[in-house]
Amino acid sequence: MNENLQKGNKLFTFFCLYIAQKIPMSFFSTVIPVIMRQQNFSLETIGLLQLLKLPWILKFLWSPVVDRSTYRLSDFKTWIFSSELIYACIIFSIAFLDLSVTPQLIIGLVVLAFVASATQDIATDALAVISFNKQDKSLVNSMQSMGGFAGTMIGSGLLLLLYNKFGWGNLLPFLAIFVLIAVIPLIFFKIGEKDAIIKPKQKEKPTLNDLSGFFKQKGIWKQVVFLFLYYAGLIGVLAMLKPMLVDYGYSMKDIGIMSGIVGTSIGCLASFAGGFIVRKIGRHKARLLFAVCTFLTTVYFCLLITFIPVNIATLHLGISLLWASYGMSVIVVYTTAMDCVRPGYEGTDFTIQTVITHLSGIIIGVCSGKIAAMITYRGLFVVEMCIALISLIFILLVFRLKAPNEDEKRITEQI
Repeated sequence: MNENLQKGNKLFTFFCLYIAQKIPMSFFSTVIPVIMRQQNFSLETIGLLQLLKLPWILKFLWSPVVDRSTYRLSDFKTWIFSSELIYACIIFSIAFLDLSVTPQLIIGLVVLAFVASATQDIATDALAVISFNKQDKSLVNSMQSMGGFAGTMIGSGLLLLLYNKFGWGNLLPFLAIFVLIAVIPLIFFKIGEKDAIIKPKQKEKPTLNDLSGFFKQKGIWKQVVFLFLYYAGLIGVLAMLKPMLVDYGYSMKDIGIMSGIVGTSIGCLASFAGGFIVRKIGRHKARLLFAVCTFLTTVYFCLLITFIPVNIATLHLGISLLWASYGMSVIVVYTTAMDCVRPGYEGTDFTIQTVITHLSGIIIGVCSGKIAAMITYRGLFVVEMCIALISLIFILLVFRLKAPNEDEKRITEQI
């Protein structure tokens, strides 16, 4: 009973850490594109806002520094607490600025805030890998995913509604305070004896091999291509969904409810269910099943623009399919990523793999604005459908022979 309580406390701590990362990121990523579209910025310019996530692409560059300076629990806590403090201070400072007056300064500060958030993520991911055995890793994956989706729901849904009522300057100070409150459970987090070394200590300084060593693993290219393609069929739709809703005449309140609350709630529930599905049917079958869901989602959006009447009901269905597919896909990505981590390089290797997915997302997100501007939203959705089909075919052809081994490994871990 005491062991289960300790495990529950650990899971709650990671849920809080992940939700603390996600809420401000989701808020800024949602409210800035909506405001810019309302001020008649072009779709190409809005698509470039995907570059705000650049720190999450480049974080692999400093992930070895975090990995090689974290041996004790206190080391992890130092990185996480200091990163969150910087994160909160920047958010608080943005509250005193006006997007219509100083857009460049605000965007620059948001980028710096994302640097702090990305650093916290490196340390948090590494601590998550170390804190749970193989059988329980799916549990912390669920907390990571659910924390992310819950943060997105609050940041792009609830806060969008509150922003519409209270405004920028009144809302951001409370967001900064929340970021600090969310890391309080980490104070009581424990692993083993006090100040005990919880991961192998490496004497050498960080080298390029810390990064390149991941790509030298046998057969790792399959995972790399998989990570690059798996989200790509959804990201373009997600990136242009809010501008599309604005163009169809929906208000910020409507967008907050449809995408920010309903959509992300579906994603959160789907990620929770996805963890059980992966454990039940194995990694390969789940990877294939979720890829089919992604493909069918893109098909629906193509039909929505072309044949199906666009209204609240049809949009809610499409948004639910979109976030459900994304929520389930996240679990497969995190689970297979943990399978490919080298001992002693937990933060670096997991970061590299998440960076690959973020890189794919930025490329697709930036291109989605240009594609939609050139060949309309329907053309964009057709392109996304083709990418989703390519991803599905890749999984069928490349991972086919690995399925029995993955299922055998899953059964062994459960025993």
